[in-house]
Amino acid sequence: MIPELGLAALWLAAALAALQLFAGAMAQREATGELAMLVRPAAIVQGLLAAFAFAMLLWVFAITDLSVKLVASNSHSMKPLIFKLSGAWGNHEGSMLLWVTVMALAGGLIALVERRLPEKTMNATLAAQGFVALGFYAFLIFSSNPFERLPVPAAEGLGLNPLLQDIGLAFHPPTLYIGYVGLSVAFSFAVGALLTRQVTPDFARVMRPWVLGAWVFLTLGITAGSYWAYYELGWGGWWFWDPVENASLMPWLAATALLHSASVLAARDALRTWTIMLGVVAFSMSMLGTFLVRSGILTSVHAFAVDPERGTFILVLLGLYIGGALLVFALRAGSVSEGQRFKALSREGALVFNNVMLSAILGIVLLGTLYPLLTEAFDVRVSVGPPYFNPAGAIFAIPMLLVMAVGPLLRWRGDSWDRVKLSVAIVTVLIVTVAVGVTLFADVSVLPLLGLAIAAGLAVASFLPLKGRRLTRVPIATWGMVLAHFGMAVALFGMASESAFTQERLAAVAPGDTVEVAGWQVTLGSVDPVAGPNWTAMEGHLMAQRGDGEPIRLDPQSRNFWAPAQQTTESALATRWDGQLYAVMGGQADDGRWQLRLWWKPFVTLIWYGGMLIALGGVLAIIGRLLADLKRREIRRRVSERREDKELARAG
Repeated sequence: MIPELGLAALWLAAALAALQLFAGAMAQREATGELAMLVRPAAIVQGLLAAFAFAMLLWVFAITDLSVKLVASNSHSMKPLIFKLSGAWGNHEGSMLLWVTVMALAGGLIALVERRLPEKTMNATLAAQGFVALGFYAFLIFSSNPFERLPVPAAEGLGLNPLLQDIGLAFHPPTLYIGYVGLSVAFSFAVGALLTRQVTPDFARVMRPWVLGAWVFLTLGITAGSYWAYYELGWGGWWFWDPVENASLMPWLAATALLHSASVLAARDALRTWTIMLGVVAFSMSMLGTFLVRSGILTSVHAFAVDPERGTFILVLLGLYIGGALLVFALRAGSVSEGQRFKALSREGALVFNNVMLSAILGIVLLGTLYPLLTEAFDVRVSVGPPYFNPAGAIFAIPMLLVMAVGPLLRWRGDSWDRVKLSVAIVTVLIVTVAVGVTLFADVSVLPLLGLAIAAGLAVASFLPLKGRRLTRVPIATWGMVLAHFGMAVALFGMASESAFTQERLAAVAPGDTVEVAGWQVTLGSVDPVAGPNWTAMEGHLMAQRGDGEPIRLDPQSRNFWAPAQQTTESALATRWDGQLYAVMGGQADDGRWQLRLWWKPFVTLIWYGGMLIALGGVLAIIGRLLADLKRREIRRRVSERREDKELARAG
C-alpha cells in the first residue's frame, strides 16, 4: 500500500504542476483573475505532495520492502539503516525523485513567502517552475517509476554498490541536488523576468539569495564529494577530472558568475542581459550534468542509469528547457534595457572580467568533458585528463585570481589607479617574493609554483577591503565576501602544495618490516581478518612515527562485500597540521608479503578547509543580504507611515 500511496502522490503533484503552468500562463493576461489566485496554492500543495512521495520511498527502503523493484535492486536486509536510507537516492529513480522533491519544495517556498516582485512576474516565475517540474514528473511516472512492484517479491535484495556504502552518500548527493535545484529557481526567475520585461534591481535582489544558496550547496557538495573520493577510492587523489566530477563543477562555475552578475544588477542596476543569460546557462549546466550522469552515456560509480530510453527522455527535456529559454531570450533580450554604465577600472569592470574568465574555464571543462563522448561515437577512444584541463584552465584561472585580489578594492562605477596602486603593489611584491623563495628552496613545476604564490597574495588581498574600517561596522555581507575569497586562497594553497610536494612509496612488506616516506617510519605489525555488517576484510595494523613523535596506529583494509560481491580498499589517514599520511593496503603476493602504498601529502587538508570557508562566506553573505533587505523594508514602512501621518494631519 505504501508504494501505491507514493505513486498516487506523484500523479497528483504532476497534475498540480500542470495546473500551476496553465494558471500562471493564463495569469499573464489577467494578473488578478481566478486562475491567477490558483498559482501559489498549486505550488505549495505540489511541494507537499512531492515530499510525501519521497517520504514513502524512504519508508519502503527503511523496511526493505522487497516487493518494490527499486529496493530489491539497490538494498539488502543486512545493510545498516543509514545505508538503507541513503540508498533511496543512491540509484537512478530515487535520485531523480529527490531532485524533483527539492524542486517542488523550493517552488512551494517561493509561492509561500515571496512578495517583493509584481504578481505578474511571480506568476510567470511559478509557471516556469511548474513547466520544469512537469517534465521531471513525466520522466518519473512514465520512464523511471521508483515505486514499480515486482510480480513476485525478491527473496533478498542485490544490495547497494559497496563504493556508495559510506556516510558520504548521506551528504554529497543531497547537497548537490539542492544546489542544482537552486539554479532551477534562478532559471525560473530569469524566464519570468524576461516574459514580463521586469529585469530590474528588485528582480536581482529576489533571485540573489536563491543563487547564493545554490552556490553554497554546490560548494559543499563538491567539497564533500572530493573528500569522499579521496579517502574511499584509495587512489590517493582528490580530483581526477572525471566527467561526473566535471558535471558538478560546470554548474558551480556558471553559478559563481551568475552570483556576481546578480549582485551588480541588485546594487548598481547594471549587467541586466548578462544576468539573464547566466541564469539560463547555469541551469543548462545542471541539466547537462543530469543528462551525463543519468543517461547511461557514462560508466562511473556516480552513473546510475544504463537505459538509452531514459537518456533520450532527459535529452528531450534538456532541449525543451534550454531551447525554450534561449528562444525566449532571443525574442525578449532586445527589450531589456542596457542599465547603468561603468568604467573599465571599477568593481563592475573587475566582475565582468572575471565572469568572462569563468565562462572561458566553463567552456574548457565542457569541451574536455564532451569531446571524448563525441569521438567514441565514431569508435575513436580519446582520454582527456589533467594534461589538458590543468594548463588550459590555468590560462584563464590565473588572471581571474589576480583580478579577484584587486576587484574588491575598487569602487563602483569608476575608480582611479592612484587610489589603489599601493595595495596592488603590496600584493604584487608578496606574490613575486613567494615565487622567488619557493624557486630557490624547492624544485617545483610552473603551475604549482604560481598557485603557491598567488594563494599567498590572494590571502592578504582578501582582508584589504577591511583596511581603515571599524570592524564592528563592517556589513555581514562584506565579511562573507572576505571569508569566501580567503577560502579560495586557502584551497588554492592546499591544491598547489599537494601537487608540488607529495611523496609516494609503494612497497611489498611482511609483518615487522618498516617503510620510510617523507620522514615517516611505517611498520607493519600484522594482517588480520575482520568482519562487518555485510563485508569481510583483511586489515593491516600499521604503526607510523615521525621523528620523536608519538606512534600512530593506522588500520587500512582490503574489503570484500557480498551484497553485491565486490572488492574495495579502505584507506587509513593520519592527519597533522602540515598534511596527511595516507595508507592503502593491497593484496598478498605469492611470497607472503603484502602490498602497501603510502603517500605524504603536505597541507592537503587545506583544500577542504578552504571549501568550507568559501561556503561559510556564502552563508554570511546570505544572512547579510537578508538583514539588509529587512532593514530596507523597515525604512520603507516608516517612510510610508510618516507620509500617511502627514497626509492625515493636513486633512485634519
